[in-house]
Amino acid sequence: MILLNWQEIFYINRFTTSRWDPQSRDDVYFEMIFIEEGSGRISLNGKTINYKGRDSFIFSQEEKPEIKIYETTTFIVYRLTQLMFSSKINLNERQYWLRRCEYIFNHPKRSFDTAVRKMEDQDLIWRIIFFINKENSNKEQYYLEIIANMLSTLLSILARNVTDTPFSKELLLKSAKKTERIDEIYAYIRYNIYDSKKLKIANIARHFHITSSTLSNYFKKETGNSLHNYIILYKLEIVKDRLLNSEFTVSQIAIQLGFTDESHLTRIFKKYCDSTPKQFKIDNGQE
Repeated sequence: MILLNWQEIFYINRFTTSRWDPQSRDDVYFEMIFIEEGSGRISLNGKTINYKGRDSFIFSQEEKPEIKIYETTTFIVYRLTQLMFSSKINLNERQYWLRRCEYIFNHPKRSFDTAVRKMEDQDLIWRIIFFINKENSNKEQYYLEIIANMLSTLLSILARNVTDTPFSKELLLKSAKKTERIDEIYAYIRYNIYDSKKLKIANIARHFHITSSTLSNYFKKETGNSLHNYIILYKLEIVKDRLLNSEFTVSQIAIQLGFTDESHLTRIFKKYCDSTPKQFKIDNGQE
């Protein structure tokens, strides 16, 4: 296997400027912009946020922020590229990165805002950034492995800050708004989508301190869909994304998402999507 260069997978750039020049983002899968110092504003989809030193922002490929600088700003930009999905990459951390990114992108409460709101996490983020930049500059023995481990920690902190509301095991028993209750169930499922054991209805119910029947009936009543069906449909959305945007085989995707094997995934996919995974790729110009 010909391995990709590290820089093709994880892009690191630190620069100071008084004018933001938009760069091509065609290869971007996940972008992190950290403000070391300076001030200005960042706009996305009609919403504008004034930034200052130590602020952090995260964007998907489809999200193209507009940046206006008021005071000369030092930016630190990290990018995970689409080549993360390539079969030519052999990084142990890749699956973890993908899972954390998917959780962040798909969290029901995610909105355009500063990515880190907890002060203690903000301090931790900047310590990690310091050491990533140091390792990348010095390039001493094992520096790539060290950066990969620190990036995993960084993504976990960002995932933790997607919402200020932590999982509440008593949410369904108290007077929270219905949308908040459902969002907590959605969030739990999406966070654990690769862990089939934690997705068992009995285990989800145990997490929220209610019975399986209460959880199932409540979810069906509020969403019009069964909990089992929702989990399958969410997995299939990930399957479709992997089929169209990665070099993973159907067999590899099946294993990643907890299906028994390729035939199991194919059977479920055909039932819900009216085609096989391979036909889906062909229909969407990927074969």
